[in-house]
Amino acid sequence: MRTTRRNLIAAVAVVGTLASATACGGGSSSSDSSSGASGKTYSFWDPYPQFDASSAWGKLVSKCGTDAGVKIKRTGMDTSDLGNKALLAAQQGNAPDVMLVDNPVVSTLVEAGILNKTTDLGLDTSTIQKNIIGAGTIDNASYGVPIGANTLALYYNKKILAAAKVDPASIKDWASLTAALKKVKSAGKKGITFSAINTEEGSFQFLPWFWGAGGDLTKLNSAKGVAALSLWKQWVDGGYAPKDVLQNTQTTSWQEFATGDYAFSENGTWQLGNADKAGFGYGVISIPGQNGGSAPVPTGGEFVTVPVQKDTARYDVSKKIVTCLTSDANLLPTDTTLQYVAPTAAVQAEQVKQNPELKPWVAAVAAARGRTSGGLGTKYPTISQPMWTAVQDALSGGKSPQAALDTAQTAAAKGNG
Repeated sequence: MRTTRRNLIAAVAVVGTLASATACGGGSSSSDSSSGASGKTYSFWDPYPQFDASSAWGKLVSKCGTDAGVKIKRTGMDTSDLGNKALLAAQQGNAPDVMLVDNPVVSTLVEAGILNKTTDLGLDTSTIQKNIIGAGTIDNASYGVPIGANTLALYYNKKILAAAKVDPASIKDWASLTAALKKVKSAGKKGITFSAINTEEGSFQFLPWFWGAGGDLTKLNSAKGVAALSLWKQWVDGGYAPKDVLQNTQTTSWQEFATGDYAFSENGTWQLGNADKAGFGYGVISIPGQNGGSAPVPTGGEFVTVPVQKDTARYDVSKKIVTCLTSDANLLPTDTTLQYVAPTAAVQAEQVKQNPELKPWVAAVAAARGRTSGGLGTKYPTISQPMWTAVQDALSGGKSPQAALDTAQTAAAKGNG
C-alpha cells in the first residue's frame, strides 16, 4: 500500500478536526514520541496519557510485549496529537509498530495508506460485534480490532423524577420525554443537560436525536434532520434545557447534572464512576427514538491497529501484541478500567455479571453505529462540522432549524464535492 504526500497532508487536516468526543483522552505526553523501533523493542502509541507504567493498562501493555518476547516502548498522548503524529511519522517512514486510535480516525489513516488490513495480518475479528467493528471497516475490510466501546444514554435523578411523578419506564419516545421535562419544570426543578458545543462533542451528542428521527448524514436538511434540531430548540426555548448547552462540553454538562438540580443528563459510559460519587440515586435509560425504541447512538472507543512498516517481518510480533491486548481474558479488566463496554458478547456478559449497572449500556452499544460507517469514511468530518454549526445557529436563534440545516447541507456537499 503506497502513501502519497498529498494524501498524508490532506489526512492531517482531517484528523485536526476530529477532536475526541469521548472522555478517554486528554492531557499530553511527557515521554519521547520517537518510533523508529528496531530489534527487540516495539513501539506502541495510545491516547491514554492519564495511565502511567504502573497503571493496570500500562502493566498490560508491558506484559503483552513480554509474552511476545519483546520490550514495548509505550507513548501516551492526546487523541488528536496521536492521529497527526501518526500521519507525520508515516510520511517519514517511522510509524509505530502498534497504535491505538480513536475510531473515526481509522478511515482517515486508511485513506492515507498507513494501516494494514486485519485479514492481511491474520487477525481474527469474527467474535467482534458487527456494529462496533463497523467503525473501523472500509470497503468491507477491517483495519483494526476494537478495544471496547462507549456511547451515550440518559442518566436520570431518581428523586427529581419521583417528586415530579414521572416514571422513567414511561419514557419511550420524544413526546413522553418532553412531557416528563414539562412535569419536572412544573415541579420547580431543571430538565435536561447535554452538550451542543461547536466541536465534535456537539455532533456526537446530537447524533442520537438525528438518527433517532431517521436522519441521513448525507441529507442533513431533510425533514427528519429538521425534526431533531427542532426538538432541541423546543427544549432550550421552553426552558427545559439551559442556554449554556451551546458552550457545554460533555464534562461541564455532567457537572450541571451532578449538582442534583437536573432530572436528566445525556452522557456516556465514562461517567459511571462519577455517577456513583454524585450523592444521589440515579438510573440510566436508552435515548428514545422519535417514535419509540432505542435511538441509534454513536460509538466511541479505540481500535488497535498495525501501521504499515518497511520491514514486514515485524508484523508477526505486532499481531501477537494486538491479539494479547484484545483477548477475552484481557478485555474484561481493560474495559472495566476504561469504563468501556466490551466488543464481544462473551465479555459483555461477564461485565454485566460483575456490574449489573452496565446492562443498559450493553443495550445502548448494541443499538450504536460508527460515525464513519455506511461508507462515509473521511467524508464524516466535512459533514460533522457544518452539522454542529447548524445546531449552534438554531439554538442561539440565529437561524431556524430548516435554514440552519440548509446551510449545513450546502457546506457539506461542497466539502465532499
